Amino acid sequence: MKKLNEKKQRETRIRAKLLVRTERPRLTVKRSNQHIFAQIIDQTGRVMAAFGSQALKKFKGTKTESAGEVGKKLGEIAKDQKITTLVFDRGSYRFHGRVKALAEAVRAAGIKF
Repeated sequence: MKKLNEKKQRETRIRAKLLVRTERPRLTVKRSNQHIFAQIIDQTGRVMAAFGSQALKKFKGTKTESAGEVGKKLGEIAKDQKITTLVFDRGSYRFHGRVKALAEAVRAAGIKF
């Protein structure tokens, strides 16, 4: 149980630093063993856009490629809602692998971090 508490504390510490510094919406990431999910949340806590790899039913590829597709789709949704800049909230996950692939795909869609 102690390990879970340390992870939650780290996540809270990272998120608190992000929320103090900026007025922009944040892009949060949730990663499980099989899927990856991303949400765009405004300052009041309202979810503006969300997309996950579960919605990619016909997609065949690795989990990293799936994360890139999720980022691309979320970038398109954000552009439709006229969102141009975000803050990337990686939570307690390190910026590599699937998390990095998702972030780079959102950047490639034209959204700035």
